[in-house]
Amino acid sequence: MPKSLDVTPNVDGLIRTARKQRVILDSDLAALYGVPTFRFNEAVKRNRSRFPEDFMFQLSKEEAEVLTSQSAMSKTGRGGRRSLPWAFTEHGALQAANILNSPRAVAMSVYVIRAFVRLREELAANTTLEKRLAVIEKTLVSHDSALRDVIQKIRPLLLPPPDPPRKRIGFHSGD
Repeated sequence: MPKSLDVTPNVDGLIRTARKQRVILDSDLAALYGVPTFRFNEAVKRNRSRFPEDFMFQLSKEEAEVLTSQSAMSKTGRGGRRSLPWAFTEHGALQAANILNSPRAVAMSVYVIRAFVRLREELAANTTLEKRLAVIEKTLVSHDSALRDVIQKIRPLLLPPPDPPRKRIGFHSGD
């Protein structure tokens, strides 16, 4: 196996939520598959029939702006992208690997799919735990307030973590 494929990428951080779906952006997929974004998008356009709407969709200007402020995507007019990004669902990411004919694309597709599956399993586990807590809470007698307090303290742990604080760039006074 070539040395460049030995490193396991952290795909989990690239998967975002857009339109209530777990997606990965075209630029992130292109980087994982080792091709420039514009070449990746060209390959997708040539094979557009392989990507129905539930596999991929183009982000709106507002959605792109939200993602621009949350990640390291460059702003328009500053040498970055000039078109709205495409978002690929789990099936779209796998299909994208099929249209690229490189060993890296094949190897990385496995990591991308595993990341989507892992996120789905975590979500299912949280949903199951949430249902169990609801059943326990309903069956409690009013004098078991201590157990009720424990359940109320566990519930926030089931929520997704907040977005990390943005790293401040540049020099700062000792504030």
